[in-house]
Amino acid sequence: MGLPGIDFPGVGAGLAIMRDGRLLLCRRLKAPEAGHWNIVGGKVDHMEPAVEAARREAEEETGLTIGKVDFLCSTELVSETDRQHWISLIYVTTDIKGEPRLTEPDKLSEIGWYDLDALPSPLSDFARVTVEHLKRQTDHLARSAAS
Repeated sequence: MGLPGIDFPGVGAGLAIMRDGRLLLCRRLKAPEAGHWNIVGGKVDHMEPAVEAARREAEEETGLTIGKVDFLCSTELVSETDRQHWISLIYVTTDIKGEPRLTEPDKLSEIGWYDLDALPSPLSDFARVTVEHLKRQTDHLARSAAS
């Protein structure tokens, strides 16, 4: 059958969790992009809607309770280094309860809130694309409010 992302393109889902204009990022321990800072997320299970996978992964990885989420963007990672290929749907939320904590220390080494203009390095491709979309969304909202 093979492994998603390795033997055939995998489908992933990520969640950009925002609070007070800051983004929650975690440092990955495993490929793809081990050592990079990323939004929470993971593989979409068979017959699981991507939005539910994003919520499930976020709750598993952070211990937060996630409420309403909205679609943000899609992204694709083709990593020659890791020999992995992932297509991911990215969602965004500000509707959270609790304080984030590392609940999967075998997968993530650090967790923290970051301003969109003061991000840790290196950023994963998923996080970089997410931040670009979040900044565009923020700029659009600011322009709309000013008119």
